[in-house]
Amino acid sequence: MPSTASVWRRSVTLRVLVAGSVLGVAAHASPATDLFRAAADEVARDYYGWSAADLDTLTRKYRAVLDERCAAQTETCPYGTAREVLTQLFTELGDAHTSVRDPDAARRLDEISRNLPVQRSGVRVVRVDGGLLVVSVIPGSPAAEAGLQARDVLTTVNGQAAGRRGLENAAVGPNEFTKLEREWETLAVTVRRAGAADVALSLETTALAPRDEPTLAWAGTDGQVAVVTIPSFLPADSADLFLKRVQEAQARGARGLVVDLRFNSGGGLNQCVAAASIFAPVTYRMQFRWGAQTMLGLNGGVPRRPPAPGTPPPATRVWSGPAAVLVGPDTASCAEVFAYYAQQAGVPAVGEVTRGVCNSGVTFEALPDGGLLTVTVLRGFLTETQPLPERVTPDVVAPLDVAALTTTGRDTTLEAALGALRAPAALSPAPP
Repeated sequence: MPSTASVWRRSVTLRVLVAGSVLGVAAHASPATDLFRAAADEVARDYYGWSAADLDTLTRKYRAVLDERCAAQTETCPYGTAREVLTQLFTELGDAHTSVRDPDAARRLDEISRNLPVQRSGVRVVRVDGGLLVVSVIPGSPAAEAGLQARDVLTTVNGQAAGRRGLENAAVGPNEFTKLEREWETLAVTVRRAGAADVALSLETTALAPRDEPTLAWAGTDGQVAVVTIPSFLPADSADLFLKRVQEAQARGARGLVVDLRFNSGGGLNQCVAAASIFAPVTYRMQFRWGAQTMLGLNGGVPRRPPAPGTPPPATRVWSGPAAVLVGPDTASCAEVFAYYAQQAGVPAVGEVTRGVCNSGVTFEALPDGGLLTVTVLRGFLTETQPLPERVTPDVVAPLDVAALTTTGRDTTLEAALGALRAPAALSPAPP
């Protein structure tokens, strides 16, 4: 999920009515043309990302594509056709932060933002080769009662292949799994676990919180390295929950800290800035069409405005012991921001190159079909003139070996991080 620069605005209806500067007026309106016009007009109005593509030319090109695809349906051309064409447009734009999402995705975002109870088994999964990797299980949930554990792999769900098979996505991915949970189904899954034969399990569902909170586990030869996994920065108290886990680790005498962001796709920009400031003060500069703003994160707290020019932030930190951050191709947006500022503080990133949307932020816009448009509205900077990088490059390259994970239980990326733990660098004044 992308970094959010502001709250979700619900002004699309008015904007549809005044649209037309880019697209003109269609001879035959349809659900598809309404959706395309609403999204294209919003992007033309607000986009402020790093793409150098000619947005007006792309919009006209793909409006022609839409007209051709809708030619036989005129007034009845469906929303789904417009979403497919808009996805092609935004792919050619080359900004992965700007995208269109269907009503199911919009509903899930709303559930998470308001923490509404939903039907869940209590397991969070991501797509890997060979199945769906279990990355967390809610204690006391149906999944926990059924015996599922983190690092298990679901190879089939309701008789269908799950995850990936080589270069192809299998029938059931994380989104399809979530939809099945929401339908109150009992899910029949095949589970692969290191050192054991595959086993068939039945997963019930019950009303649970839609979000997964940061968790604390322990690793290292002496079991004294705290591993805090942050699944998302979407909840408005993500940074506070993370800080509590870190403080719990300190109270239990942790000698090191590993922050696992391998499957964190982002969330609220203020949350990741706050969370990253446990290592050192974080100064994040945002450039918009209309000007610039700066956020300052201190001691893991919600960002505030920076002090007067020329006044460095206080030399303080929550965690000063050895630390590392786990990253990978599923680490995106706000999670990339956290990892980059941790690197700036001297904390090594371990794993694989991240998704590549570290240097921008978006707003969410409601669309006529009940879906969402995410449009890039800000560029991120480390200093007034130095942009944030597009992606985070790990200091220690250590890809997750799924085969080792499922056969011997070894988390190769975590093992590399335990060997790379370093204390944050000495504090120095923030750049002007």
